[in-house]
Amino acid sequence: MKQGIHPKWYQEAKVACVCGNTFVTGSTLPEIKVDVCAACHPFFTGEERLVDTAGQVDKFEKRRQEAKGELLSKKEKRERKRAEKIKKQAELPRTLEELREKQKKGSRQKRASKTKS
Repeated sequence: MKQGIHPKWYQEAKVACVCGNTFVTGSTLPEIKVDVCAACHPFFTGEERLVDTAGQVDKFEKRRQEAKGELLSKKEKRERKRAEKIKKQAELPRTLEELREKQKKGSRQKRASKTKS
């Protein structure tokens, strides 16, 4: 083994949990702070509780509530998708002349935005 490349090993590293439980173990860090340990983890205690890390549960609940209003059947989804496709096709140029005009307008807009910047 090469000398000097390995981290220092702490035989008695202290682990402290948010619940107040502490214990000693071996680690490359002298002190470790954890959110959940065996004394307070729902799997070991049999309790059912949510561990909210940085509001993730709140974010999930918010997305879930927003999604409730958007529930559509497969048929409704297909109809929406079909309507969007028809709308896009209607916006496409029908002739080569229309395509050229559209490209000219786009290039004019790009030049105008460059001069404003």
